[in-house]
Amino acid sequence: MNTPNAPWLKFYGDIPKTLEYPQISMYEAVVNAGKTHSQVNAYEFQGKGTTYAKFIEKIDRTAKAYKALGIKEGETVTICMPNAPQGVDSFYALNRIGAVPAMIHPLSAAGEITFYLKDTDSKAILVLDMFYEKVEQAVKDLGRPVKIIVARIQDELKFPLNILYPLTLKKKPPELPDSEDVIRWNDFIAAGKNETLPETFPSADKTAAILFSGGTTGTSKGILLSNLNMNALGMEVAAAAGFTMEGLRMLSVMPLFHGFGLGVGIHTPLINGGTCILVPQFTVKTYAKMIKKNKPTVIPGVPTLFEALLRTEGLEGVDLSFLQGVFCGGDSLSVELKKKVDAFLKEHNAKVQIREGYGTTECVTASCLTPRDFFREGSIGIPYPDVYYQIVDPKDDSELPPDTEGEICISGPTVMKGYLNNAAETAATLRTHADGRVWLHTGDVGTMDNDGFIYFKQRLKRLIIVSGINVYPSQVENTIDAHPDVLLSCAIGIPDPYKMHKVKAFVVLRPGVEPSEKIKEEILEHCRKNISKYAMPREIEFRTELPKTLVGKVAYRKLEEEEAAKYEQQKAEKQGNDNENK
Repeated sequence: MNTPNAPWLKFYGDIPKTLEYPQISMYEAVVNAGKTHSQVNAYEFQGKGTTYAKFIEKIDRTAKAYKALGIKEGETVTICMPNAPQGVDSFYALNRIGAVPAMIHPLSAAGEITFYLKDTDSKAILVLDMFYEKVEQAVKDLGRPVKIIVARIQDELKFPLNILYPLTLKKKPPELPDSEDVIRWNDFIAAGKNETLPETFPSADKTAAILFSGGTTGTSKGILLSNLNMNALGMEVAAAAGFTMEGLRMLSVMPLFHGFGLGVGIHTPLINGGTCILVPQFTVKTYAKMIKKNKPTVIPGVPTLFEALLRTEGLEGVDLSFLQGVFCGGDSLSVELKKKVDAFLKEHNAKVQIREGYGTTECVTASCLTPRDFFREGSIGIPYPDVYYQIVDPKDDSELPPDTEGEICISGPTVMKGYLNNAAETAATLRTHADGRVWLHTGDVGTMDNDGFIYFKQRLKRLIIVSGINVYPSQVENTIDAHPDVLLSCAIGIPDPYKMHKVKAFVVLRPGVEPSEKIKEEILEHCRKNISKYAMPREIEFRTELPKTLVGKVAYRKLEEEEAAKYEQQKAEKQGNDNENK
């Protein structure tokens, strides 16, 4: 196997060019960190800290509970949780007994949850009480028994918040049925107290987690990530960060089901002796208070989170010099937004600038990062240690010369094992090149300059990114097209000042059917049942026909251009009105 060209290494400075990866499980990596950080908080949740010593006890107790439930080595349990202790404890507890957590969005629709349960053959699902009803419906639609473990936020709060929390809820959680297949979290934990844990741990190459991505076809694909994938990611991030992990306080605001949230926001600090500040729900209103109270040293996020930072009231005059790292991923960071965030950080005495990374869930998350002390405008950075990038010709996988656009390919220890139950898609995505290495084909177009800096250009795959979450238009369109009065639909991403993009659907009705609010509401109701909240169309526009390409396909790019022009015109008009009012 040939070692690929790596011109970026000359910019590493003190960063090691290669790392030694221990052949251990995720659980063991956390235990190793706990040996030297036993009294450091592993995580903090709503003001309540849990030390590494206590965390490892909780993991073991939770592992016993899953074993008592009948979960065996190699079996899958779906975790449908926000960033709360029960979700984190379960993630490592399942790894402790050799089972596999499948991480899904708690805002997933019932139809999607049914698909995830079926695709992973999950034996149980962990869910927050607020989302119980749709999980109940999903299991009913699945047609086979699945144990439902129901967690509550207040069970992890300190007194008196645990008493007061239910009073703050706008909507009361549903009543749980008296069923042996529905287990309250505290009862679930208590049932495992007499269990014993296995003496061995999963090997480094065993599947440690399943995350979901749309894959190249737009159909949800389960991504199989190994213990080595996850541990290597945590080690690479720590090496490339450019600052010590000692005293690390990570604002874990990115969600558990997201590679960025799980890999960088949670697993990286937990195998390096850092602290995760678990944020179950992000709101612009609480952002300033969260930062002032918790003083995180690292904030990872998507562009929308940093756009919110600029609009957050309550940080005027606040000293942010405690920040050591501000990292952006999940979507492209515009040059304009970077300049604004950097200026904001400087105004608040922070000694850092925002650093952009790039990656895909197929390699856990980020695999390259802007260097600490300098950046090149428009670049997404240079690869992590032991990670290689190539820009190839999509026609024959041959490597292209510098500054030539081609498909971005990645090779390294974080590249996934493959897709769940999909050998064809795995073969299309993981390919062995002429150098003998296996390369992950990202489906993204980019370039590499002479020094090895990577530049993202566009996606080969049709994709809408809403607040850093991938939305595949085909899924939205298939759902809308299922309405009996719909002839054709096209979903696109349109500009949004906060989410960067939101979903808009163009709909052509069958001959003889007139557009109406009734049909629009029927379409939206069908979408609510079958697609996630973040994939919901925020606008529906009825048209008599849609623009077509020369080969007869819907010209979605033309619709995107129309909407972009409309948005720019509205922005210009607003700016004009604002100037007149000054």
